[in-house]
Formats: sequence, structure tokens, C-alpha cells
Amino acid sequence: MRARVLALAGIVFAAGCGSASSNHSTGVRGTLEALAQGPGLKTVALTPGDADFSPGPVRFSFLVIAGDGRPISRPKADVWIARGFKKKPYQRTTARLETVGIPALGDSLEVPSIYVAHLRAPGPGTYWVLAKPEGTSISAVGNVVVRSHSYSPAVGTKAPDSRTPTLATTHGRLGPLTTSTHPDRRLYTTSVAQALAARVPFVLVFATPKFCTSRTCGPVVDVVSHVRKQLSGTPVRFIHVEVYTGNDPARGYNRWMREWGLETEPWVFLVGGNGRITAKFEGPVSVRELRSAIASKLLD
Repeated sequence: MRARVLALAGIVFAAGCGSASSNHSTGVRGTLEALAQGPGLKTVALTPGDADFSPGPVRFSFLVIAGDGRPISRPKADVWIARGFKKKPYQRTTARLETVGIPALGDSLEVPSIYVAHLRAPGPGTYWVLAKPEGTSISAVGNVVVRSHSYSPAVGTKAPDSRTPTLATTHGRLGPLTTSTHPDRRLYTTSVAQALAARVPFVLVFATPKFCTSRTCGPVVDVVSHVRKQLSGTPVRFIHVEVYTGNDPARGYNRWMREWGLETEPWVFLVGGNGRITAKFEGPVSVRELRSAIASKLLD
């Protein structure tokens, strides 16, 4: 599913400005086009890691892929956002390279890190984003499509009262609950409905470790499990829910994905003791980001 979103993003970019070495700037001074086409710059399509955006603050994750297919992994990247490719940016910020795995995975991940920028979207529409990793001659351009409302539950709304499966409902069997090759049993002891009834804060991850297909989905369940172990002395509970019916992609998304209105995966939601969503992450999330969000949104 996510692969189709990323493919469409690439098509939009190609139709808008192409992907080639740009040594002659033809854009009006100060526009996103002019910034992207500076002397010696090579323009590539930016690869987004998420797709569900609504007006307001936007956490935008992305990859910058060089012409040889290699991800660029400089610590920071300058980022601009504009209402159009030929318009002047209204915001400039810095994206930080976030490690999306955990130490135990070492260098086994195809994409061990991803850029994350925090942007502002004043209203619905198609925005243009330019990213320039520091110390490189590459400019990456892509689109952020902002709808009037996100399809996923909004921050501040009540979490759906889903009776997600647990070890109790499968008579202690992990197989129906996860496709992970090294499952953490503590992620399957509490359902969403039980956590809401107990009025305890919790972290909920919708993901499928086995069938994650895009370069940007990352080992999200491993990250959640790692943070759970780090925060074992806190009241926060952690829940993992697979995304496909019967863990079979051919059967489509399961009832819990539909109850939450999710059209992509992975997703991580933070829910407070009052049952309201306090933060959410689409796509990959780092240990640092997740721990920081839990500290400020669930434990503060």
C-alpha cells in the first residue's frame, strides 16, 4: 500500500520539474525553483516516509536518494516549503537525520536512518518541499499533499475503543498476534479497550514486521519494544497490532485498521490516561523521537 503512495509522489515530482543535473537556474530569484536549480546542483526526487497530512504542524519524514540509489545520510538537511514550485518559500527549517532502528540491529537495515522535518501547513493543498543535505550538491524536491482532515484519528480526539487481540484471546499463542521473528510478549498482554477502561496511558503501534515492503517503513515494532524495556518502571503500556486480516496481505487490512481509519502502515499513537490521542507518528520513528514524545505527552 505504502509503495503505491511513494510511487505516486515520484510521478508528481517528475511531471513537475524533472530529475536531472541543473547547472542553469531558470527560476525567479528567491523561489523554490531557483533554490533547487543553483549552480552545480543535481536535482532528485524526494522520497516521503508518510502521506497523511492535515493543516497545522506537520512532521514530515523523507529520504534523499542519490543517482546511484544510495541514501544520503548527512546529519542535517536544510528544508524549505512553498505553496508552489515557482513560489517563494514561506518557511525554512532544518531536518535531522533520525536512526530508525535499534542498536541490536546494527547495519542490517537497508535504510538505517531517515530525515525528519517539522513544517507548518496553513491550509489544505499541495505544497512543494526542497531539501538540501549539508555538504552535498544534491537538492531533493517533492510534494506534501495536505487534506482538510487526516484519515487517521486526529490528535486531541478520543481513541477508538478497539478490542484488539491479546495473548488471552489466542490462548497464549503468539503466532496469530505478530509476524515478528523475535516477538516481545509484553506487547500483547493488554488490548486497546482494556487500556482505555483502566485509564492508563499507552503506546499503540500498527505494523507488520514481516510484510513491511517500503524502504521507509523501518523496524517500528522493534523500536516500540526497545522503548518499552527502557520505560518498564512507568505506568505506560505498550500494544502492538498487526495490520492484515489473518496476517495475510492478500486479505487486506483487518478490522482494527478499519476501526482506526488507517490507509497506510506503520502507525504509532500515544494515548493519554483520559483516552485522548496526544501524538501520532506515521511511518518510521526513532527511539529518540518516541521517548521524547512519551516523556512530554504521557509522563509530564
